[in-house]
Order: sequence, then C-alpha cells, then structure tokens
Amino acid sequence: MLIKLLRQGSPHRYLTTAGVAMLLLAACADTPIRAHADTAIAAPLSDQREDMTFQQWRDQFREEALAAGIEPQLFDQAFSGITPDPAILRADRSQPEFTRPVWEYLEGAMSSTRLSSGRRLLEEHAQMLAAIEQRYGVDRNILVSIWGLESNFGANMGNNLVIRALATLAHEGRRPDFAHEQLLAALEILQRGDITPDDMLGSWAGAMGQTQFIPTTYNVHAVDFDGNGKRDIWHSSADALASAANYLKASNWQTGQLWGMEVQLPDGFDYALADMSIRKPISEWNSLGITTTRGTALNLEHPEQTGSLLLPAGHRGPAFIVMDNFRSILRYNNSTSYALAIGLMSQRLHGGGQISASWPTGDKPLSRSERLELQERLEAGGFEPGGIDGIIGANTRKAIRRLQLSLGTPADGYPDHELLNALRQWAE
Repeated sequence: MLIKLLRQGSPHRYLTTAGVAMLLLAACADTPIRAHADTAIAAPLSDQREDMTFQQWRDQFREEALAAGIEPQLFDQAFSGITPDPAILRADRSQPEFTRPVWEYLEGAMSSTRLSSGRRLLEEHAQMLAAIEQRYGVDRNILVSIWGLESNFGANMGNNLVIRALATLAHEGRRPDFAHEQLLAALEILQRGDITPDDMLGSWAGAMGQTQFIPTTYNVHAVDFDGNGKRDIWHSSADALASAANYLKASNWQTGQLWGMEVQLPDGFDYALADMSIRKPISEWNSLGITTTRGTALNLEHPEQTGSLLLPAGHRGPAFIVMDNFRSILRYNNSTSYALAIGLMSQRLHGGGQISASWPTGDKPLSRSERLELQERLEAGGFEPGGIDGIIGANTRKAIRRLQLSLGTPADGYPDHELLNALRQWAE
C-alpha cells in the first residue's frame, strides 16, 4: 500500500499559511509575535490590493487609519515621501535553500566576542538589571542573552524605516493582512509620541529596537522603565530590557526555575518520547532512567516540575530536558535552536552552559528542496506531515516518527538524508 501511494505522488503546495508565518518569523530578527490579532482592527481588502497602485492603496489605508483614530496630520507626516521599497520585497520573497545545522547556529550565537560583550554589559548595567530582575522576576542573564542575539546589544537594530517597510509589505507582501495590522499599530506608537517616524527604524519585516519587538507586541508589552515618559526600546537599554522581561513574564516565566538541562538517556530508550507536546514530572523522567550528564539522578528543588525531552539533532546528538521557561523563550521566538541558544548563553555568561555530548557534525542538513520532497513523500505515503512548506515543524516530526516506527529505526523525528533515501527507494 505504501509503495503504491508513493508512486502516485502528490501535488506541489509550496507556501502554506504556516510556512509563510514561519519564514517571516525567521526573517524578523528573532521577533516576539503576539498570538492573536486585535479584533478591533478591521481586516484589509487584501483581495483587491493587487489591482491597486501604491497611491490608491495608501489613500484607502489612510481612510481606515483615520477611522481607527489616527490623526490626519500624524498619518501624513508618517507617510511623507513613502514609496514601496524593492529591497523589502526581495527580502520578503527570499527563501534560502540551505539552513545552518543547530550546532553551527549555536556556535555563531555564542561567539567569544558576543560572550565577552555580554559579560561586560552585565557588570556595566548591574544596578539596572537588578532592578528589572526585582520587578519582573526574569533572570538578568536571560535578558542579556536576548539582547545579544536580537540586536548585538543594540548595535544591529536594522536601518529600515518601519512605516515604509510595513507599507510595502501591506501593499505587495506575501502576508498583507499581518503587515496591515502591524502598520496600524506602528501609527498608534507614533501618535503616542514614543518615537518619531524618522527614528522608528527596524528590520525589513518591521521588528524594532534593541529587543526587536513588532508593533503589536510593543503596544502590549513595552514599558517606560527609565521614567522619562517614553517607551523607547531604540535608545534606552533600560526600556528595551524591561520590555523583554515584561514580555517573558506575561509568557509564564517562572522565577527562580531553570530553563532546562542537558541529560543522558539510557540504552534502549523510547525516542518517541522526545516530543515537546509530551510533558512529564522530573520524577517520572528519573524513573525512565534519564540522568544528568554525570550519571546522577535529576535533582530539582521542585521535582513535580514538568519538562519535555528535546533532541535537537536526533538520537545521535545531545539530549535536553526543557521546562516552562524554555517555552517562555519560545514565545519570544518559536525556534528551538533560538531558545536553546538563549538558555545556554545565559549559562555561558557566568562560566556554565558547556555541552557534554557530541553533535553529529558529519550530517549534512537537508536543503529546502529536500525538505519539500521529504514532506511530499511522507504525505504520499500516508504519514500526514500536515502540509508541504519545507519547514520541519511538529506535524512533520510526528510524521517522521510514524515512518521511523514502521522502519524499526529510532523514532526521534529527526530528518536526514538516510530517511529521505529510504523514502526514495520505496517509491522506485
């Protein structure tokens, strides 16, 4: 039955909604994104926008913005001289063929230069960080790690005018409704006087400031920590870091708890348990034979705390038990590589965070074309990857596990060339 289905093939569906969302997340310089849209904002006429010139679209958007409470003078000032930016469209439509494996990503994220800067800034801003830690309960090392990865401690915030970038994306981008919502939110920020249009700079996708907030996230979570009357995440490190702390606190950050830890798995372990949807008390992971890297029992102050098993490079790489605070970091950026980098960097800043197990550095990651092919073949085989978008998300990993179980190989959900080649052979 499987061979028959594989030979039938499946139609190409290159860019699902989920795929576009994840691509934008990756391009947003690791940006926190609010989980729901503000229902008070009217949906744009996205079906009609392709037939409009930019000027026609701008005029229609102006009417909507004014109806939503934006002052005419403010709108006209913000849009003065604004034209579409072709570079923004090129970035929006870019789909890299190759991505870095997790071990290379971590090496770049935790470079010696970044760690050295982070340690210096921890000392330089010790008083400010202590005050933020006191108010929001978020570990200062986590905040400095986010600061470093998001903008290289404020050095690389992006030099795009946010209004121009979002207007371009709202008119011609792949996710016009999302950009439309962010553009209205950006105008609200300007109207409150936190920043001027010329100073509202960010990434090509509209992520702003030292902590790379998108406008809707800014409106909900940005704070004026330095007390100057403005929530200035561009020029005030205090405001930027406190805003990140406020966001994490709202994302269920647990004060005083770990983000996770590297662990050892026993021989014969059921790798299918390595799934972020599976949560078990630490005591239960202990009972399954999981230990610290030193071979001792997992020992937390709160053994009833739950965690999930993460195998970022499959069963041949390091294993981690990750807990609620790891999930809070995922709310900031829905990438396990990013969350792992933040957790490990926060430990490296004070001498820890070294990984004991070896990475399978001989593995060559699947290219985007190969990931698309893998998903197509999984779907044709009845394994239900949940869409063909080139992104190995939770549904695709579940599909891989189902295939691995049928093959009798470790069901770790990790995609590699051996797995793809097995599917290709079945199709012949």
